[in-house]
Amino acid sequence: MTHRVAVLDQDLCQPQKCGLECIKYCPVNKSGAECVTINEVSKKAQIDEDICNGCGICVKVCPFDAITIVNLASELATDKIHQYGTNSFRLYKLPTPRKGEVVGLLGRNGMGKSTVVNILSGKLKPNLGRYEDPPEWNEIFKHYSGTELKNHFQKIEKNEIRASIKPQQIHRLAEAFDGTGNELLDKYDERGVTRELVRELGLQNSMEKSLKELSGGELQRIAVAAAASKDTEFYFFDEPSSYNDVYQRIGVARVIQGLAKIGKSVMIVEHDLTLLDFLSDYIEVLYGEPTAYGIVSNILSTKIGINVFLDGYLPNENVRFRDKRFSMDVSSSSTDIFQEGSDVVIYPKLEKKFDSFSVTIEPGRVRKGEVLGIMGANALGKTTMMKMIAGVEKPDMGSIDKKIKIAYKPQYLQNDSDVEVIALLEKASGGPIEGSQEEEQILDPLKIRKLYNKSIRNLSGGELQKIAVASCLIQKVDLYALDEPSAFLDVEDRIAVGKFLQKFVRSYGKSAIVIDHDLQLMDLVSDSMIIFEGESGKAGLATAPMPKPEAMNRFLKSLDMTFRRDEKSLRPRVNKIESRLDKDQKSSGNFYYKH
Repeated sequence: MTHRVAVLDQDLCQPQKCGLECIKYCPVNKSGAECVTINEVSKKAQIDEDICNGCGICVKVCPFDAITIVNLASELATDKIHQYGTNSFRLYKLPTPRKGEVVGLLGRNGMGKSTVVNILSGKLKPNLGRYEDPPEWNEIFKHYSGTELKNHFQKIEKNEIRASIKPQQIHRLAEAFDGTGNELLDKYDERGVTRELVRELGLQNSMEKSLKELSGGELQRIAVAAAASKDTEFYFFDEPSSYNDVYQRIGVARVIQGLAKIGKSVMIVEHDLTLLDFLSDYIEVLYGEPTAYGIVSNILSTKIGINVFLDGYLPNENVRFRDKRFSMDVSSSSTDIFQEGSDVVIYPKLEKKFDSFSVTIEPGRVRKGEVLGIMGANALGKTTMMKMIAGVEKPDMGSIDKKIKIAYKPQYLQNDSDVEVIALLEKASGGPIEGSQEEEQILDPLKIRKLYNKSIRNLSGGELQKIAVASCLIQKVDLYALDEPSAFLDVEDRIAVGKFLQKFVRSYGKSAIVIDHDLQLMDLVSDSMIIFEGESGKAGLATAPMPKPEAMNRFLKSLDMTFRRDEKSLRPRVNKIESRLDKDQKSSGNFYYKH
């Protein structure tokens, strides 16, 4: 038996712009029943799930990809936790907070992580799918009878559970709080740990500044400190790595682990798999159809949880939730694949001095078909190097003779324009997009087509990032420079974009420079690497390009972290600090270990 899920994306449904194909072609409508109709209030399509036969014709004929119809196993219908309304998102099952442990939630964007947090923190009362007739607390307790969640909800009903949440949208913190970092932490610090947190998170020079003056990374770490300084039973951190470099991410991880060590329940959503692996004790996978429905898996160990997610198959539940598995086949770092004379750009030693900062870049080159990865702490001049190679910034010493065309995707993206995605892409490409070669080679693999008619202003962070990457790659240039392409992307999109970028560069003889702080992505995508060292905000020094194993070894040594390869998925795994493997690899000088 199956149970029908019909979801309509209210943003994409535009009855005034289409021929109401969903109503015309629905076979149930043709038989005289009213399965697909127009809602009199919203003026959008509405689907009656009870009489829908799941044929999927309306999904295929909708010109705006606004409809999703899925048949789910009927046993899930009894474990529906929440549904927002007719033809809207619904969540099945819930993760269970565990005292003294960090539980990682791993899944695509749009799978209901916000709904999970709102329910477990007591902000949202679960309606068990009865959005027109919500249940009383007694019915919810009965539903969870015999489980730990019953106890959790009883405490919520008595106001005995307080939650501390570090939200995803940290810029809203600066909009809502008009004061300095010190003032914010003074307001929230219930555990008397401000001084310790400031030190662990490297915030010593940020506390006197107004929140509105802080960089994204500083704001992120202050938000982590504010959440960690409250004295509550349940802590939730939504994407705490964004805007931070690898060193800062490790500081954030230690603060979060510190809460579990003192017996608190901690949950985290994080798309940087290296950090998630380093940080979590357990994983619960969220799967389903983005913005349509989400299902929470049973609890798994960190290693098994991440591998199961990459496989797209949950063996215990016998559920395949993705039709392909992601393997972390490591990009060749052999220089044999690059022909002599295949240099796209050769640059000499470059120097650039600003009032209180200087950067020196050792000579190097980028070759045709190569992805050059750049890694290092924030504020060492990585973006300045990109701008000098692109001719946007003029070096004080050294010059680049060869005038090459570069397309540059900046680190910070603007989403304040009211133009449609397709207009932005056509401007970048210099011609029509629909039916073009660029659409087939770039936009379809990146799944951009369904966003064509959305306004830039209404895109999520992840959608905006994919559009920015796509509008960089459709330009006809010699070299693509991408600054932090992983920001706001979920794990699946990070791997898909990384693999696509490498294939695109190789297949079409292009070249790319990528700056990113996601070690897993950089390991996946780079052929050779540059490491930035020095003192953040004062002086940066970039190495010459190095073979990837040598560069990764040098970088991991600076982090005092060792990697091993997972025997099943081949992904790099972080060894637990002071474990036998960690000690063995450090003593042999092998921080980056490859089978």
